Amino acid sequence: MPFTARMLKRLRLLRGMKQSHLAELLAVTQATISRWEAGLLTPSERQQAVLERLFAEPGPSADAALKRLVDTSTHRLHLICDHSHRLLAASPLRRSEWRREMWGTPMFPYASEEIRSAESTLESLGWYEGGAASLVVETGPNGRDDVPIAAGRVLWERIPLADGAMARLVTTLD
Repeated sequence: MPFTARMLKRLRLLRGMKQSHLAELLAVTQATISRWEAGLLTPSERQQAVLERLFAEPGPSADAALKRLVDTSTHRLHLICDHSHRLLAASPLRRSEWRREMWGTPMFPYASEEIRSAESTLESLGWYEGGAASLVVETGPNGRDDVPIAAGRVLWERIPLADGAMARLVTTLD
């Protein structure tokens, strides 16, 4: 599979890998990795083969295991798509707070003002480029009865899925 510049950078960031580390694994310089990611150079066939082995995607069973862990957790947490905010899984404690079935539903319409504000800062924090893998967010109430959010703190953690998309694990801290 030929790696595009964008794909290479995305896969590297999803793995939390620095350019210098990838360069070491491929026996090239960090500048070469930077040029590959900028689209100025293309990896050789041998380098492409090494990249394929390094970035082999986890099987879908890893996503199923993650969903099962969230769905059976004794903590108050849920898992959403980091891009669409669609609900992927929720713990029994979290589901018990909601007065309706939410699976597959975008959760952003239910966000409190504090969550919306935190969401608006993610790009500047480097969230989408791998600059921050977790963030503690102070929340306020959202004033809704069907999907209530109470004041408190939540931990947002980015988790890569098998298809290359990113998920966000949202855990209530207090």
